[in-house]
Amino acid sequence: MKLREILYDYWGYSSFRPKQEDVIHSVLEGNDTLALFPTGGGKSLCFQVPALAKEGLCIVVTPLIALMKDQVENLKRRDIKAAAIYSGMTRGEIDLVYTNALYGGLKFLYVSPERIVTDVFRQNLKMMKVNLLAVDEAHCISQWGYDFRPSYLRIAELKEFLPGVPLLALTATATPEVVKDIQKYLRFKEENLFQRSFERTNLTYVVLKDENKENRLLKIVSKIKGSGIVYVRSRKKTRLFAQLLIKNGISADYYHAGLDINSRTSKQQNWFSGKTRVIVSTNAFGMGIDKSDVRFVVHLDIPDCVESYFQEAGRAGRDEKRSYAVLLFDDSDIASVNNSYALSYPELSTIKRVYEALGNYFQIAVGAGNGAKFEFDISNFSEQYSMKPLVVYNCIKFLERDGYLLMNNAVFNTGKAHIKVQNNDLYAFQIENKRYDFFIELLLRSYSGLFNDYVNINESVLAKRMNTSVEEIKKALVILKRYDILDYIQENKKPFLIYLRERVNGGGLNISSENYALRKKMARERLDSMLDYAESVNHCRSQILLAYFGEDDVKRCGKCDICLKRNKVDMSKMTFDDIVMQIKPVLLNEALTIDTLCKKIHGVNVEKLLKVVQFLLDGEKITKDVENKIHWKG
Repeated sequence: MKLREILYDYWGYSSFRPKQEDVIHSVLEGNDTLALFPTGGGKSLCFQVPALAKEGLCIVVTPLIALMKDQVENLKRRDIKAAAIYSGMTRGEIDLVYTNALYGGLKFLYVSPERIVTDVFRQNLKMMKVNLLAVDEAHCISQWGYDFRPSYLRIAELKEFLPGVPLLALTATATPEVVKDIQKYLRFKEENLFQRSFERTNLTYVVLKDENKENRLLKIVSKIKGSGIVYVRSRKKTRLFAQLLIKNGISADYYHAGLDINSRTSKQQNWFSGKTRVIVSTNAFGMGIDKSDVRFVVHLDIPDCVESYFQEAGRAGRDEKRSYAVLLFDDSDIASVNNSYALSYPELSTIKRVYEALGNYFQIAVGAGNGAKFEFDISNFSEQYSMKPLVVYNCIKFLERDGYLLMNNAVFNTGKAHIKVQNNDLYAFQIENKRYDFFIELLLRSYSGLFNDYVNINESVLAKRMNTSVEEIKKALVILKRYDILDYIQENKKPFLIYLRERVNGGGLNISSENYALRKKMARERLDSMLDYAESVNHCRSQILLAYFGEDDVKRCGKCDICLKRNKVDMSKMTFDDIVMQIKPVLLNEALTIDTLCKKIHGVNVEKLLKVVQFLLDGEKITKDVENKIHWKG
């Protein structure tokens, strides 16, 4: 089947976006390839289309369970066989996925980077007919990247099992240093980068400093028509700001990682369909969400780094129509994000203490526990060991990044069922056990694919359809499991923690102080770059973002908040920058009245000088005291 036929038949698109076809041809020619496309640039199609064009299956490595599940469901809706293996699945679920990968015509198998190092995966991999190895979120392989994961460094080992199979690395956020690291550590035979400019000409970036975020948000949502996303840091804020919008007559809802899958799905669908206009969310919302007509993305808290901000802001205007990315902040946000950074890097001794305490809490012996899964109440644990829950959480996040364990918020633990017997055997069971006949028929009518896969089921919905209680439904499913007719995994709303490797002595944790210090330093630099973007008053927003990703030779966008102010100044960038460079050292040395400043600056038109001074005052780069003297603030 030709590439464009695949694109149209499965996705309904008549043509590829820029560079997509180039990447696909590179992969089909057997070349290791890196695709660096901005958010919304169509990275997934770069591995999905060539994989469908060839016999065999595509292995997709990604660290994001939510994205894994979303992409698998999206592919299944297009009648493409796909599955995922991630931490937290039962042995039965995993075995069935491997069986389907080997014998069931599976086209896509999504796996976490931690999974690929296991003996079970590698033994099965040897028997699979693999046509492509895709590495999503490839920036995770670089220590210079904002989300470094040591497990990514093991991906290149898979090449030994897949001779002749091309590797496609994909990312939406990579600086020039990270681009080099990706190709180096994935063992590209030669550099092979396809990059689309990160410039979004239809997207207007705006930064507003405002102490009254509530009123400002209402003005933004009222002025800009269409659907939008509002990002906040805490789950509590998602509810508060959603309620604020609703009280003011705006259709809104909230979203965060602590919601059960039914709520998640319902909220997503309402927003997709337009029933809900604005979704207020933590950064849990957006991965795998492909809504093209988002007109605005508003951040009410400052993100930790430019990469995160650019990716989230980039969810606006994917249809290439005019859209807005707005960052609202005040002075307290600067303190808050700095405090969050400090808490995100507990001392190494604290991380080791938490690790040791977890082993004791779950009663795991040193050398044991690999793959063990436990329900985990972080509040109870913190109280028992006299630790602050936030400190414990950040220590666990650090241990996650280094591949020791995984904490899951239980959003994926819905009830699941899989019929284990053949159709004829099930029919015979129904004849012999009439009291379960109606219930089995209800299951088959309610959910397709039960014979081939584990399917998410809703015990509450089944109870309503049978006019009985949820407990009776669960009881019936448990009985059928005892008869070995089906496998049933009960819904579990409690968070759990999984050990990704056997427990080691606290002193054996492989976290070097040098690497820790380097990662902390780089995180500080990324945060400082984000703060520079927020507080800048004289550089085009788009230019700042593009320069961060190595694109220096770009013109001012002409429409961000800075450019609009600059347009009023009515002078060239060179003239403006030259005047600023003369003003700055003078005011850094001493505070002066405007008259005195004009006398000290030579060779500059006074009218232009006053326009620049006013621009800097408006942007709070300089301030005026009670004696009417101006100071350089920035």
